[in-house]
Amino acid sequence: MNQIRRWRRILILSLLLLSVVAPIVFLSNRLKSITSVDRGEFIEEVSDIRYKTNDDLRLTAFEQDGEGFKEPKRILKDDELNPVLRSSASNGSQSDERDKTLVLSEISGGNSNKTKEEQAVVSQQTTVSSDTAEKFSPKDIQLSHKTKFQRPLAKSEKNSRVQPGRATDERIKEIRDKIIQAKAYLNLALPGNNSQIVKELRVRTKELERAVGDATKDKHLSKSSPQRLKAMELALYKVSRVFHNCPAIATKLHAMTYKSEEQARAQKKQAAHLMHLAARTTPKGLHCLSMRLTTEYFTLDHERTKPFQQSYNNPDLYHYVVFSDNVLACAVVVNSTISSSKDPGNIVFHVVTDSLNYPAISMWFMLNPVSKATVQILNIDDMNVLPLDHAQLLMKQNSSDPRVISLLNHARFYLPDIFPDLNKIVLFDHDVVVQRDLSRLWSFDMNGKVVGAVETCHEGEPSYLAMDTLINFSDEWVAQKFNPKACTWAFGMNLFDLKEWRRQDLTSVYRNYFDQGVERHLWKAGSLPLGWLTFYGQMVPLEKRWNVVGLGHESGVKAGEIEEAAVIHYDGIMKPWLDIRIDKYKRYWNIHVPYHHPYLQRCNIHD
Repeated sequence: MNQIRRWRRILILSLLLLSVVAPIVFLSNRLKSITSVDRGEFIEEVSDIRYKTNDDLRLTAFEQDGEGFKEPKRILKDDELNPVLRSSASNGSQSDERDKTLVLSEISGGNSNKTKEEQAVVSQQTTVSSDTAEKFSPKDIQLSHKTKFQRPLAKSEKNSRVQPGRATDERIKEIRDKIIQAKAYLNLALPGNNSQIVKELRVRTKELERAVGDATKDKHLSKSSPQRLKAMELALYKVSRVFHNCPAIATKLHAMTYKSEEQARAQKKQAAHLMHLAARTTPKGLHCLSMRLTTEYFTLDHERTKPFQQSYNNPDLYHYVVFSDNVLACAVVVNSTISSSKDPGNIVFHVVTDSLNYPAISMWFMLNPVSKATVQILNIDDMNVLPLDHAQLLMKQNSSDPRVISLLNHARFYLPDIFPDLNKIVLFDHDVVVQRDLSRLWSFDMNGKVVGAVETCHEGEPSYLAMDTLINFSDEWVAQKFNPKACTWAFGMNLFDLKEWRRQDLTSVYRNYFDQGVERHLWKAGSLPLGWLTFYGQMVPLEKRWNVVGLGHESGVKAGEIEEAAVIHYDGIMKPWLDIRIDKYKRYWNIHVPYHHPYLQRCNIHD
């Protein structure tokens, strides 16, 4: 019995002893492993250090003799991509180790307040200088010593430099700089290179690109971005020890910059071509709408649908005219003018189009009659006011844009012949929106002039346009007859005194200038330069608010000017009915588009 108790006591004491000794043994082994990792991967601590370089890939090094913008010959081979790592593995002499230990001991002894990170940086710099002194020339060593590392800023120091409550993008900029730097190094590697350092740099670049994404502020960054940035900094540090040839890197970057500029110019040219192509193309929805209206038009009995015509030529009413082949654009011009008028009963609107679009536009206003005001649809092909060869002469103008050489675009110069019974008329382009009542225009004193328009000759304004921009003043006849500094003006909304126009026979002046322009290149194709020449000295300026231009291109027109304008003009190629429109300006046009109309819904025309 006593023997059993003795064995029990021994067993209990053994278990107690094991429970005390075992943790001590495991803990000591753990500490040894951590210490060994710290020694073996001492350089990994550099990832915690944020360093900056004074001459990090500085492009001013391009001012050197070489082959200009040509890409430098490849100077790095697969077996040369990691000489430092390879040399550090092979060069394990005790003298080098003693030198490194001596330097570290001197640093730690001289300044006991230095942190472990600072000592790590010094040890790495000592390693680089000792391992590569035999392979690099004095010039290379001097270039490599230009790289200086700075200790990372503490969080308190960083926060002190940033105003509280204000979103910053400093980290975003830093990350993007690191990505650009990494790509520059990757471009220096040979194609198909699969060395460890190149693989690591590719991986770090992709990780950092995913981390930053489309973020624009530091607060939008993912939580993993700081760790990935540190990993990228370490990878860049490693690769900087391999790619030590600064002149070669500078030449490579110079070639990359030149190539990027060439690509940017080509892309810009292609984008401009595609923009103009889109501007000349009729959207699918508008084509569908025109076809549906045309089909509906030919199913009607037109004898029963003839409108009342007495007020069409009454000179005492307010007459407006628009030349267009766009159904929806005409509807917006008419609807906005009538809805903005204080007395729509005195308005007569003349819509002039061609034989191809006449059925569609006529059918639209039959289905959507305007209240009180009168709308007349005219077919320019049924009139005998234009010369028979006018269309052929327009085709001879040097322009690939059918809108510029359109017959409707030049029919405005025959207004006195189209409306022989009228004395005054307001001409609209079909890309305008009326926002104010225009009845005051009819009491405007023209002072014996023919056209009232908003000037575009004031430098510094978005609408500025000089005479020599569209007119060839190198021609002797043009230089003698016109002043290149004369004030220009804009189409879009113009008041014409047809009585004075007839008296001066300006239509004949237009024909003379047009014929001379066909024989030799005197101006760019279009009606605007011909308008400047035809009505030269016959323009009376209107206030700017009567016609605010610049909504069809990036002109920087202010929102306040748009709100106060009587008429806004979408001049340019970015028309509001196109996909390339400027969205912030389209809302002024959308107000007058009946998107609820069944024809628009069937043709998928929506806001």
